[in-house]
Amino acid sequence: MTSGTGSSLEGKVAVVTGGGRGIGRAIAIRLAAAGARVVVNHPPGDAEEASAAGVVSLIREAGGEADPFSADVSDRESVQALFSSVETRQGGVDILVNNAGVCPFETWWDMTPELFERVFQVNLLGTFLCSHRASSMMRARGRGGRIISLSSISALVGGGLQTHYTPTKAGVRSLMQSLAIVLGPYGITCNSILPGSIRTDINRVVYEDPERLRHDEARVPLGRLGRPEDIAGAVAFLASDEAAYITGADLLIDGGLFVNLQ
Repeated sequence: MTSGTGSSLEGKVAVVTGGGRGIGRAIAIRLAAAGARVVVNHPPGDAEEASAAGVVSLIREAGGEADPFSADVSDRESVQALFSSVETRQGGVDILVNNAGVCPFETWWDMTPELFERVFQVNLLGTFLCSHRASSMMRARGRGGRIISLSSISALVGGGLQTHYTPTKAGVRSLMQSLAIVLGPYGITCNSILPGSIRTDINRVVYEDPERLRHDEARVPLGRLGRPEDIAGAVAFLASDEAAYITGADLLIDGGLFVNLQ
């Protein structure tokens, strides 16, 4: 189930947080297609468990290897359990994709400290907890590794309904830059992906409005919103040996939206 020798991930173990839906789903499938054994993390809940199980089934049916694991990335004990399981069952982790994130759109005037804190906990604290645990395992094994985190175009621009979300995504980008310095000596690269407008469950309600959909598509030079698969290919590249000398970088994948915001 590989996609070419240069990008082969044979023998690698990848953990994809929030891997049961949207961008995470596409990433898990793409890494498995490149030969990685993928741990599909999902938050607790019957619906989330079913979604992750569906991803695992697709990967296995295609001849790949995958296992689901329920863990709340914002909870330290839950993250510990996730990586302890990976160490026991898969022998360790080579690739961590910090994809789990939430963005419940809300106005500034209705923003509560509780909502702000929840978004911070999942998006930024979760990235910290998983990166800390994974990098510790990578360092101990002495085989290097890859940490790839999903930031956002929202790390570069503001959002009227995202005053809780944009600071976390800027923080994820900054964290990867700092970790590139800390972990480089151990052969661990740390990079971030900045998706633009990608059609996923997070913004499904927004794009049920045809006028909003047409407006946002018109702003993108390539003429369409992104698909999860547009992100997955870039993650697979950063996880591969072809990206061995790339660290502390951020890759904007937005169809040209950012350069067309005047």
